[in-house]
Amino acid sequence: MPSPPGGFEVPLWRALTVFRLASLAYVCVLAVRDADRYAHPLAVGALVLVMIVWTGATALGYARPAWRRWPLLLADLGVVLAIVLATPWAVGRAALATGVPTLGVAWMAGPVLAWAVSGGRRRGTVAALLFAGADLATRERIGQSSFTGVILMLLAGVVVGHVARLAVTAEERLQRAVELEAATRERERLARGIHDSVLQVLALVQRRGADLPGEAGELARLAGEQEAALRALITGTADPAGPGADAGEVDLRSLLGRYASSTVSLSAPATPVPLPRPVARELAAATGAALDNVGRHAGGRAWVLVEDEGATVTVSVRDEGPGIPAGRLAEAAAQGRLGVTQSIRGRVADLGGTVRIVSAPDAGTEIELSVPRADR
Repeated sequence: MPSPPGGFEVPLWRALTVFRLASLAYVCVLAVRDADRYAHPLAVGALVLVMIVWTGATALGYARPAWRRWPLLLADLGVVLAIVLATPWAVGRAALATGVPTLGVAWMAGPVLAWAVSGGRRRGTVAALLFAGADLATRERIGQSSFTGVILMLLAGVVVGHVARLAVTAEERLQRAVELEAATRERERLARGIHDSVLQVLALVQRRGADLPGEAGELARLAGEQEAALRALITGTADPAGPGADAGEVDLRSLLGRYASSTVSLSAPATPVPLPRPVARELAAATGAALDNVGRHAGGRAWVLVEDEGATVTVSVRDEGPGIPAGRLAEAAAQGRLGVTQSIRGRVADLGGTVRIVSAPDAGTEIELSVPRADR
């Protein structure tokens, strides 16, 4: 998985470029020193020229995050393998038998490190094994020194790959921490604004209307309840039900039963409709928001139907009101009225469900809320 620009892997790619340049310089020094011992000096010079060009190409390619993908990784592997396999012919097996080093020397570890940085230990190990096999194939005699180079290459692929994965994991955790900190600061900012406006108004309504009779007193009581709920929401305090309130399942019928009245007809299966407690609460709250809209815009008469379909649970809310004019929902959302957008669609979307609204002028409205039964 390539890292984004500025990620923790960037220093590793830069270090890889430095390693390839330094190892190339070492190859050039050896080529000049042993030129008179090679079987085909001109071929060695051509191969060294290819190595110089390819080192520059990979330095430019790996510097761009978008290019650190399979095409360049495979090309890097293929070019270096070809140079390693051409060593016995260009250098000569007789020269190799007398102790002349292979042409690739440390330079051929470049693709191994590139694969390790790009894909972790597994890729690094695969590339190291390929080069180990190619290197051993070029030797007539395989001794302890030959295996030492193979082991070192394997260790380099494993260790560098492990460090690269640690860098990616650390970057992901840092990103999550930054996002959490930003969300916390935004929540605190909103909490200050709500405290200075909405909460104070609700508290004032509760105090002024607490002793009033009739509907005025009921409104004051509701204002007090909403103030407590809103204050708990913005402060992030525990649910009044206490720790473990979200554990287990609950019968959706029990939560929807409180909405049944002389104007709201509830039809549900005769058997329980179990749902994870958080899912049931949110689905019931979305149903309550839909019924609230019915009370304000459709005269309050509504029919609620609960259907347990096994993998999903569907709640339908139907009324006989004037219907929703075309474009009215988008207009309400633009005006900041987010009852349908947030209280209904937002809740159901967070549960992984869908909302279907069917409405026509003078033909009422039907809102269908479907959520998966899986515990999300």
